[in-house]
Amino acid sequence: MLAKTTTSLDTHHDPNSTPEGTAKCYNDWSGTYDREIMTQLSCTGPRECADSLEKALDGSTRKEVRILDVAAGTGLVAERLVRKGFTNIDAVDGSQGMLDLAEKKQIYRRLICDFVGPNPLDIENDTYDAIACCAGFAAGHMKDDCLPELIRVVKPGGYIVLTFREEWLHQYEEYKDKLEPAMARLQDQGLWERVSREIFPNYYPGKDGITIVYKVL
Repeated sequence: MLAKTTTSLDTHHDPNSTPEGTAKCYNDWSGTYDREIMTQLSCTGPRECADSLEKALDGSTRKEVRILDVAAGTGLVAERLVRKGFTNIDAVDGSQGMLDLAEKKQIYRRLICDFVGPNPLDIENDTYDAIACCAGFAAGHMKDDCLPELIRVVKPGGYIVLTFREEWLHQYEEYKDKLEPAMARLQDQGLWERVSREIFPNYYPGKDGITIVYKVL
């Protein structure tokens, strides 16, 4: 069963896929996504992302903090945040099928079906206290051109937490020598500053993960 799941993951991480093609794959995958990711692959990414956001927001009044879950999928990160006491959470994802499943969990205030990239989302400037983004960066997924848009919708002093498979930084041409330099340029421009960069084992078995936390200036 694991082999079948790995094949599915390879399909969803097609580096040549268009945003629309990627969304269709996730629509098709949505019915079994939670079971495959959390049970069969024991993915630790959602937990690591939620824990890092909790740490960044230490001292905040949890029910008042407004969070945007980017590449929210079926809500695996938000479920953990809700258990930690964060209840004011919105979601954005390019797959309506995934959002339909997330809506049934009743963990989001607002669900936005849109692709996260350079174009403005239907969100006002400085809306959120924090962004959680788990697995949004992968082959055929979000690119570095989305970073200014993430910064735009977060209040000064807010946090952006990015969690993904560490190997993408080295194996995917769209990120190799591009993604982290783009992050550094935005810091040089005074838009945000890096708080932490941590690699952790077993994002899923045999694959390291990475969480990068930035504070918006």
